[in-house]
Amino acid sequence: MKNVAVFGAGRIGRIHSSNLAALPGVKLKYVFDPVPAAASDLAQKYGAEVSSIEAVLADKSVDAVAICSSTDTHSDLITRAAAAGKHIFCEKPVDLSVPRAQACADAVKAAGVACMIGFQRRFDPTFNDASRRLAAGDIGNAEMLVITSRDPGAPPVEYIKASGGIFRDMLIHDLDVFRWILCADGDEAAWLSATGSVLTDPAIAAAGDVDSTAVTIRTRKGRLCQINTSRRAAYGYDQRFEVLGSGGLLQCGNHTPTEVVQWDAQGIRADKPEAFFLQRYAAAYRLEMEHFFDCLQTGKPFKTTVADGVAAQKLADAASESCKSGLPITF
Repeated sequence: MKNVAVFGAGRIGRIHSSNLAALPGVKLKYVFDPVPAAASDLAQKYGAEVSSIEAVLADKSVDAVAICSSTDTHSDLITRAAAAGKHIFCEKPVDLSVPRAQACADAVKAAGVACMIGFQRRFDPTFNDASRRLAAGDIGNAEMLVITSRDPGAPPVEYIKASGGIFRDMLIHDLDVFRWILCADGDEAAWLSATGSVLTDPAIAAAGDVDSTAVTIRTRKGRLCQINTSRRAAYGYDQRFEVLGSGGLLQCGNHTPTEVVQWDAQGIRADKPEAFFLQRYAAAYRLEMEHFFDCLQTGKPFKTTVADGVAAQKLADAASESCKSGLPITF
C-alpha cells in the first residue's frame, strides 16, 4: 500500500484526490490546504486526515505527495518533499522562474526521489495515439505541427496578475506538446517568435498580459511549429493539433459530450466541444495518476519529468520575451 498526501484542496486537488482514492494499492492519507474548511471537506470525502505540511513530510509512512497547490508554492514544496525523501507528483509549472525550477530539478536528483510533472495532455488518449502512430512511422518523418488551444473564457484578472502571464500559465502545455511531438528524437527549438494582443477584455491589458497569441518555432532540424491560442472561444474548449509528415497527416480533433450528429430539414447539428479542461481531460488526469504509481511500482521512467518542466518553462520565458520585445529568440 502506498500512502500519499495531497497539498492543495482546490479544483485540481479535488480531481487528483478522486483519482487517487480510486487507485488500488494507494491510500490518500493526508490533505493539506491553507483554507481549513477546504482541507476538511476533501479529507472527509475520501477518509483522509487533515494535516500540516511539516507533519506530512515528517511521517515516514508517507511514500509520495501530490502538489496541487498554487503555482507560487510548487518549488518550495518540491524541494522540501525531496529533502524528506518523498516521491513527488506536481502540477505544472515547477516554478515561474527558470533558475528556481532548475534548482528544484537539482534537489530532486540529489535526493534520489522520483518527480513527475503534471502535463496531462501527454496522457490524453487521442493525443497519445497520435504520438504512438508518429513513432511507428505511420506518416513518415514529422515536418510541421499546428496547435490550436483556446479557452472558453479568461480566468479572473486577479488570477492573471499572479499567473506569470499567458505564455507561462496557458501556453506552457502547448510548448510541452511541441517538445513531445516534434522533438521526441532529441531535436530542440532553435528559433522562436511570439506575438500577442488583447482582444477579449481590456482589464487583461491593465494586468500586463495578453489574451490572444501566435507563436512560431523552428527546430534545429528545420521542423516548424505554429501555436495559436485565445482566452475566449464562444463555442467551448477548443483543443486540436495536427502533424504534417512526409507521408501523410495526423489530425486530432476536439472531444464532444456525444458523437451524435443530427441531420434534418433545418440543417446539420452536432455538440459543441467539451465545456472546459475538467471535462476534456478527465481521462488524461486519471491516466497520468495511474502512470505515476505504476512507475513508482515498476521503476519505469515517467513520461513527464521535472526536466520537461524546466524545458517548457524556458520556452515560455522565451515566448514572453519575444512578445514584449517584438524580436525573435534564438537558442
